[in-house]
Amino acid sequence: MTPRTDYHVHPDYSIDAAPVQIRDYCQTAVELGLTEICFTTHIELDPVRGALDNFVMCNGERLSVFNHAWLDRYFQEIAQAQQEFQAHLKIKAGIEVGYNRGCEQHVAELTSAYPFDFVLGAIHSLDHIAISSRRESPRYFRNHTLAELQQEYFTTLAEMVASGLFDCIAHVDLYRRYGLKHYGPEILTIHHGALEPIFADMARRGMGLEVNTSNRRVGLKDFHPTREILTLAARAGIKIFTVGSDAHSLNQLGAHIDEALALLKDLNLRHHVFTLRQAAPC
Repeated sequence: MTPRTDYHVHPDYSIDAAPVQIRDYCQTAVELGLTEICFTTHIELDPVRGALDNFVMCNGERLSVFNHAWLDRYFQEIAQAQQEFQAHLKIKAGIEVGYNRGCEQHVAELTSAYPFDFVLGAIHSLDHIAISSRRESPRYFRNHTLAELQQEYFTTLAEMVASGLFDCIAHVDLYRRYGLKHYGPEILTIHHGALEPIFADMARRGMGLEVNTSNRRVGLKDFHPTREILTLAARAGIKIFTVGSDAHSLNQLGAHIDEALALLKDLNLRHHVFTLRQAAPC
């Protein structure tokens, strides 16, 4: 049997997640028959959005992401869960970094100071507006042409990859989630000519690509990324893939993971797990 993993899970440390603790996710993962999960608390570092995003929750309080007291608690809680569930579930410690130009030094310091298993990179905001937000994203789309979106998104993505700070890139075509309604089907092809050199750089670096199933929650058929983009990634030489539900609540844990695994299998690609930032195929 193919190991069933979920490598994108947001416990109650993420400010936009339900107040569900790490232990509760682990218990549910066992009930769902998952073999391994990785917690990926949000780290948002855009100083312009500091009053909105640069926080985590810890013991019911909002703390600055730059106050590493929350990380001490985070790793302690994960270690406790690893001990409790060791017979049934592998549990990994990760983060999801919302990339912003200028954040590189902090990410490097953070990831060298703590024993992360997995560091996931993502683009959540452009021009300091959250394109990942149903509420905020229309403000970006109304004020930017499709060509401007293409230029800003893929330039930022290329910089994020070139930083070498990340093990894997999350929901690489996230712009499609809410942008499709505004721009129409033309948005489905803006990656042509832009993604291929980025994927080639990822392949050279041994960087992974995530298959993120959360698009189903907003009524879209394809995962992030689409089958076509996964094919481009494989053609470019990317060999490391992870699957993640991007769960922000218990009922989202493991959602559509089997379909994502089947998609990878159909493309003759293998999903991977990470230990101390080293990938291994499942």
